[in-house]
Amino acid sequence: MKKILSLALAAVMAVSLAACGGSTASGSTASTAASGSTAASGEATGAGIAKEDIKVGVVHLSDPAEGTGYSYTHEQGIQGMMKNIGLSEDQLVEKINVSDTDAAAVENALTELVEEGCNIIFATSWGYMDTCEAMAEEYPDIIFSHGTGNKSNGTNFNNYFGRIYQARYLSGIAAGLKTESNKIGYVAAMGKDNGEVTSGINAFAMGVASVNPDAQVYVKVTNSWFDPEGEKQAAEALIASGCDVIGQHCDTAGPQLAAEEHGVWGVGYNSDMSKDAPAATLTSVMWDWSVYYTQAVQNVIDGTWVAGEKVDNYFGDMADGLVTLAPLSEDLIADGTAEKIDEVKAQIVSGEWDVFDGKTEILDNEGNTHTLEGADYGTCNWYVSNVQEQA
Repeated sequence: MKKILSLALAAVMAVSLAACGGSTASGSTASTAASGSTAASGEATGAGIAKEDIKVGVVHLSDPAEGTGYSYTHEQGIQGMMKNIGLSEDQLVEKINVSDTDAAAVENALTELVEEGCNIIFATSWGYMDTCEAMAEEYPDIIFSHGTGNKSNGTNFNNYFGRIYQARYLSGIAAGLKTESNKIGYVAAMGKDNGEVTSGINAFAMGVASVNPDAQVYVKVTNSWFDPEGEKQAAEALIASGCDVIGQHCDTAGPQLAAEEHGVWGVGYNSDMSKDAPAATLTSVMWDWSVYYTQAVQNVIDGTWVAGEKVDNYFGDMADGLVTLAPLSEDLIADGTAEKIDEVKAQIVSGEWDVFDGKTEILDNEGNTHTLEGADYGTCNWYVSNVQEQA
């Protein structure tokens, strides 16, 4: 059944929250002012929802209990939010293994969350976006917040993502200093038509080039966000071609497992994949989704998500703790890696420098130049000069 709510909608998500660096502990705070959101222009009007009455829905691409990849990381963020705010488990409803290529399955999962009384629903995968858009129109009193997308309706449907390319650049430094063959592999879920993946590859490759201009990055595409076997096979093909460091933008630890089995090194994604492949993983590019989930749910409780006014999309960064890098493996990284990464990270967090500033010209691998601002990552459909595609 459709649950009618009286919600407030704020132009921004400006609540301080507890979360940092992959932890769900509640000792530190972060403000959305650092994330690129607009500062609140005034007090919100309208009633919120009592904390004990809020119900949160989540749609996962895979089972978070299996593996340490994408869905696992989102689940860690959800559990961090529950702890930060003090919600009970019966205030959370989750749907798992919902394929984002099956529109009927997505609609069914979202409908069930609506019928179970969820006030805010987080849909975590790109392929859920269009169905969320339609459902938000059908249920205007329920908030649909979509991860990794690029659509919103200005009222009860927004998207959330972050400057993950910042951490990817830093991880590229680790890879560029470590490689001995000057051939670095990268397992990509999608090809150049997907700006999220492509901009991340470019940031990684730019990090590589900043410390090792002789190294090349070879990309192999799986054409799937979640394909445990295919991701591992792609990594093995790259290793067979001479790559001795394997990066990834895909959902499982398969590439890191392949790296360990073949005696090379890797850079994980989503969570700290040194748990899966301790003898191979130099570091991992990570999300702390609790940063966003906490403030979004708190805004609904506080009545600072005001219906009828513009909803800001969220684009977090290293400064607010949404994006981070796992601890470096001191036994595996090359000399000087930690010092170089610390130097560049300080510039990023302070705002002194960023990978994609919208001004600096970047040379692609076809001889063309581009500029890219990080918030426009979705428009990136070209590879930088030291990237090659591998069939």
